[in-house]
Amino acid sequence: MSDMDIDHDPSEVQRTVEAGQPEGQAEKDDLDHLFDMDESELLKVDNPWVAGANAGGLSSKGDDIAGDIHQQLMLYYRHFFPFKPFFQWLNYDIAPKPSKSFLNREICWTLMDETFIRFQSYRTLEEFKNDMIRLNPAKFDLGAIYNIRPKDRHMVRPAAFIPVSKEMVFDIDMTDYDEIRTCCSGADVCTKCWEFMTVAMKIIDAAMRDDFGFKHILWVYSGRRGIHCWIADERARQMNNEQRKAIVSYMEVIKGGTQQGKKVKLPNILHPSLSRSFKMIEEHFPNIVFDSQEILTEPENWEKILAIIPDEGVQAQIRQEWEDSPNRASAQKWQDLKDIIGHEISEHSGKKQLLEHIPRDIMFQYTYPRLDDKVSTNINHLLKSPFCVHPKTGRVCVPIPIEDCESFDPSSPPTVPQLVRELNEYDATHSASDDESKLQDWQKTSLREYVEYFERFLKGLSPEIREKKQRDGASSKSLEF
Repeated sequence: MSDMDIDHDPSEVQRTVEAGQPEGQAEKDDLDHLFDMDESELLKVDNPWVAGANAGGLSSKGDDIAGDIHQQLMLYYRHFFPFKPFFQWLNYDIAPKPSKSFLNREICWTLMDETFIRFQSYRTLEEFKNDMIRLNPAKFDLGAIYNIRPKDRHMVRPAAFIPVSKEMVFDIDMTDYDEIRTCCSGADVCTKCWEFMTVAMKIIDAAMRDDFGFKHILWVYSGRRGIHCWIADERARQMNNEQRKAIVSYMEVIKGGTQQGKKVKLPNILHPSLSRSFKMIEEHFPNIVFDSQEILTEPENWEKILAIIPDEGVQAQIRQEWEDSPNRASAQKWQDLKDIIGHEISEHSGKKQLLEHIPRDIMFQYTYPRLDDKVSTNINHLLKSPFCVHPKTGRVCVPIPIEDCESFDPSSPPTVPQLVRELNEYDATHSASDDESKLQDWQKTSLREYVEYFERFLKGLSPEIREKKQRDGASSKSLEF
């Protein structure tokens, strides 16, 4: 990839959105009414998939774009990307005027030829939208909020260009589970191995809420083989790198490369946070290890389990038991492991400290979240934005409600051709009444449930944002006095 900067050409901005209220008018609290503008004027254009809408009209089924990712992205950004709630999120303000959170946020575009365009920033929603449509990126990432606009960084010394805030984020990638999952590998993913992601979501979400008191947590499907977590509480966004490292250190359990057998080192008495996590692990471990992944079915897989046991004699006993009855149920083989370890401890009390918690440690190693610590600990690290389209799968990176994590299917988020078909079907069965004309195209498709969940997430942020604005206002008045 080439790392380059492209300055935005102001002449390409067709118009500037005048998104504000008359001076002196009371601000509206409801996030649904942040913009005093005609949404259809801002986001709506003719439906290109209806016959006659344009010269290059596509078939009503959307099949004509199935293999054309460039065309898919062009249509997605013009018709389906939820610009308004996305701006509301990045703006972190109850007023519609762009705040420093939006103005100073780094946007990084990745083009179809893998050109990497870092340190882009925008003055208005319309400017951001126009650049997205102009560049038609394969994806885009969000970086930190800086002390100045990223585009203006050349106007100051490098040391004076400082990241000041960003959401606390976590990135869980299925490839980090390749050494233990058996159903898929690499970029492939299915509902069987997706349970690893389910456990990761439940454990991290509980820890962030119960142990750190965070409330505004957004989980997002990466579009292919993982999940991203965005913690939007003000306290989380203001953390420095050391504080972020402390949280990651608190959460990390699995350490070591693929050549290392035992990757967990836990105390005999678990911290309350790990005890809570262990209850979740106990719920999912049998299905993951015994059924979905069938870890104890084949020797090449069960040997990885045995490698965790720090006693070769015990390893040999368990191996012999399993080899003598290789077709026994996995649950019975797991009981063999626990029985043989228990017997060894009863015969040799000096081995108790070494072996007593091995079954527990195996369960942690096979189900506890595997974190990419660099993504979380560096405030200026980039992370793919929600509502991107994954260029390999074509699926939209949609939010996942934590309460629905166990039922989420990674093959369920819509693709652009699917959205095209759904829009056509909707328009074919609904008249162009005034009420219908006010709907955005995403509201006519299966993307609607995900965007509306995102909007509910934003509403949950509203009280905290309003309180901060009031505190800042009171502070300003005190200084003036």
